[in-house]
Amino acid sequence: MAILPPGIRVLLSFSRDQWFRAFVLVLTYLLYCSFHLSRKPISIVKGELHRHCSEPHEVELHSYKEFVILNESPLHTGHNASRCGWAPFDKKNYKQLLGALDYSFLCAYAVGMFLSGMMGERLPLRYFLSCGMVASGFFTVLFGFGYFYNIHNLSYYIIIQVLNGLVQTTGWPSVVTCIGNWFGKGRRGLIMGVWNSHTSVGNILGSLIAGYWVSSCWGMSFIIPGIIISVMGVICFLFLIEHPRDIKSDPSPPLAPPSSSCAGLKIQNQILKVRESEPEQDWAVQNLLGPTLVYPTHHVVVLQRDPNNSLSGSSAISFLGALQIPGVVEFSLCLLFAKLVSYTFLFWLPLYITSVGHMDARRAGDLSTLFDVGGIFGGILAGVISDKSHKRATTCGIMLLCAAPTLYIFSAVSKTGPVVTVLMLLICGALVNGPYSLITTAVSADLGTHTSLKGNSHALSTVTAIIDGTGSVGAAVGPLLAGLLSPYGWHNVFVMLMISDACALLFLLRLIKKELTCNRPRGEEQTEWKEH
Repeated sequence: MAILPPGIRVLLSFSRDQWFRAFVLVLTYLLYCSFHLSRKPISIVKGELHRHCSEPHEVELHSYKEFVILNESPLHTGHNASRCGWAPFDKKNYKQLLGALDYSFLCAYAVGMFLSGMMGERLPLRYFLSCGMVASGFFTVLFGFGYFYNIHNLSYYIIIQVLNGLVQTTGWPSVVTCIGNWFGKGRRGLIMGVWNSHTSVGNILGSLIAGYWVSSCWGMSFIIPGIIISVMGVICFLFLIEHPRDIKSDPSPPLAPPSSSCAGLKIQNQILKVRESEPEQDWAVQNLLGPTLVYPTHHVVVLQRDPNNSLSGSSAISFLGALQIPGVVEFSLCLLFAKLVSYTFLFWLPLYITSVGHMDARRAGDLSTLFDVGGIFGGILAGVISDKSHKRATTCGIMLLCAAPTLYIFSAVSKTGPVVTVLMLLICGALVNGPYSLITTAVSADLGTHTSLKGNSHALSTVTAIIDGTGSVGAAVGPLLAGLLSPYGWHNVFVMLMISDACALLFLLRLIKKELTCNRPRGEEQTEWKEH
């Protein structure tokens, strides 16, 4: 017989379960990448919706009624009635109008997220996620149609943003629940840190696609991403596997059988009795404990509890029940301010670079992708550090502490030249998106599978939705405040961002203190378990 090629031997070295885990990881990565790809165009197109000019007819409008009256007048029937941009965004108060677009999307996203998490637990995730992606693509394409059909009605764009924000809430609880079903806690920070780079990769791809069309035909900047997310929704329907049990696959690699069945079962029963009798511990302490216990002469196999046991929950957890999980409230409030900073950069960074660096919309959009590149490394770094130290809150706190002064430095040096701007964008992206990435992935999965849930597998979606939904409130407020403060100087925006980082750190102080005071050597912990 001929020797198998090295590549085939590598492929055969992986088990069936490992291949399915890799497939789900890659598929969910691409699915949520398309969500962010479809969100990014609005920030790139802002520079085209309003161009900097000094037209004598550019007027200030003070009410929504004035917008409607002006947009319905014959003067605004041309394809692009003003050289200052696309009506109604060609007025002097364009920042407030563009901020209203962001605010309408993000408010709908924040409200819908709380509902979406509970719906995701009660509906098949594959259907729920697929329908949300197709609907999101439809509304994204409708926004682009505003260019081709010469639509200058402000209400048209706001309604589309609201509807798009609602359907996009189907994404995050669904993909995090799938990943939580397939991967255990062992290296969750690292795996999810790498996996969560889909946020930054989606933003980068969305910037590049939108930037290609923005100066010539900005409608295509929305239509192409809309088509992409719709196609990915169809792929999700055809291929997504929600849970290992759907293909009769174990959620974790099987362990070797015990050398002595009677001795092995005796040890198993002792471990189960200890776990059922001991009081619930803080999640930070649990993270310090190893996932398995090693005995010198026996393999330890922890049997699954009986599904009919009353300790194993099978019904969807309530909203108030999820709030009572230790750490959910603190991390939710921390994410509110952390996501405020991240989404302010997401929606306003290209316009800031255009204004300060005097660049065109396409070049500013390309440069803004460096912030997301830094976010990729920040998310992975936060995951690795938190896995090694077993301190999620402390890792977030250190990065938030460093982020505030870095934002000040960025605002001070961004006018000096592109070289320094590139470096600071990478650093700011890592420090701003690192805590945001860690909380929305590994922390959410940890809390959604907390031992106080008694094995309830239906809680992960609700916990994820509560944390990310609270964060989305900050994501809605941040761009709105940026739109209100930027007319009085961009330095006011950066002061607001630094204060937000400080508030995010403040809400983590109790958990950080608990993590640091509960730090014990692993040898002592294993000895204590063996004594039981």
